Amino acid sequence: MSNQEQTLSIIKPDAVERNLVDEIKKIFTSNNLKIKESKKIQISKEEAAEFYKVHQSKPFYEHLCSYLSSGPIVAMILEGENAILQNRKLMGATDPKKAEENTIRSLYGISIDKNSVHGSDSNENAKKEINFFFKN
Repeated sequence: MSNQEQTLSIIKPDAVERNLVDEIKKIFTSNNLKIKESKKIQISKEEAAEFYKVHQSKPFYEHLCSYLSSGPIVAMILEGENAILQNRKLMGATDPKKAEENTIRSLYGISIDKNSVHGSDSNENAKKEINFFFKN
């Protein structure tokens, strides 16, 4: 039985700024994830605050919102077999220093904050996050 899923992936400002969009997209597509939709946008701090609402109570919340709204990002809908898990595997641990070798964050992440990519962590969040960026 196939478990086709969609997940949201964001290429964060640090990676966009360093022209890594194509390399990162290539990692997804060469690992059986299809990029259904993709758009380069700049979001406001308010939009970032809304997007990261789930982290509101955490000490890094303010910083996260400032960072995500600090430059253009690329929001994508990835689709494929177990896309959520697959995307998280490809991204690697939040801290690039702890990320497994050859994951996106080990290759391109600068720090815990500037870790190049975001990916949904559950089916429920994937739906919410896709909706946030790709409202029809």
